Amino acid sequence: MKPPPLSSNHNTELAVRLANIHPKKSLGQNFLIDEPSLDMVVAAATIKTSDTILEIGPGIGFLTSKICALAKAVTCVEADPDLVQILGQQPPANLTIVSGDIMVFNLQTLPTDYKVVANIPYYLTSKLLRLLLESPNPPAAMSILVQKEVAERIVASPGQMSILALSVQYYAYAKMVGVIERHKFWPAPKVDSAVLSLNRRPQQAFPAEPTRLFRLIKAGFGERRKQLKNALAGGLNADSSVILAVLRQAKVSPTQRAQELALADWHRLYQAATAHNLV
Repeated sequence: MKPPPLSSNHNTELAVRLANIHPKKSLGQNFLIDEPSLDMVVAAATIKTSDTILEIGPGIGFLTSKICALAKAVTCVEADPDLVQILGQQPPANLTIVSGDIMVFNLQTLPTDYKVVANIPYYLTSKLLRLLLESPNPPAAMSILVQKEVAERIVASPGQMSILALSVQYYAYAKMVGVIERHKFWPAPKVDSAVLSLNRRPQQAFPAEPTRLFRLIKAGFGERRKQLKNALAGGLNADSSVILAVLRQAKVSPTQRAQELALADWHRLYQAATAHNLV
């Protein structure tokens, strides 16, 4: 597969790197090759000279070189050994290259308040966000490229909420920075992407045991079209009278649907459900 012409802003070395690799569909490899878009991702990360950055899936190193020029230290984790070899050719002094799967990488080896910059393979987005946000050592902030539709779901407001939106917003403040069209990648994916900025909350949105909280949330979303009184009764295998009592205590209408609730509503529902030993 021949790469498209590169912007004149790319240097010759990077152009040669791109011309000599073969993207692997199995790893979701779509390399961002548009200079202004790369700058958008980096700007969203608000990198300081004292920052340690974790880059996930650095690929050819287009983002990597920009990050290394700004940060104190950069650790990049790359699953493709062919790309690891390319990245290892005259790397910057502040770059550590790890060959392996990010899903088994030990985040505890990074300093507290590290930041993440990444062009995430679409298939890995939900699992990776959960791994990072629920880690004992979560990043302070993230600037990540994800599928546009996924970014829109993550930043959704009550009325359009989902389990994904709640699982991110419970831990972090989410903002969609901008859209990057598919033709700015090589090879071009079938959908557009978006830059998503996530900043970790000082504390979780409210006190809860996450496993129990998300058992409750998943029950509410178990059948999206169902009213909460029915969805929760089925999802928690509870008597309808108990569910009605929980909803009444939480001051949530039994006829509402899960996607209509805000985090504050789930807080009250969690407290009420816990009091009734439902989760």
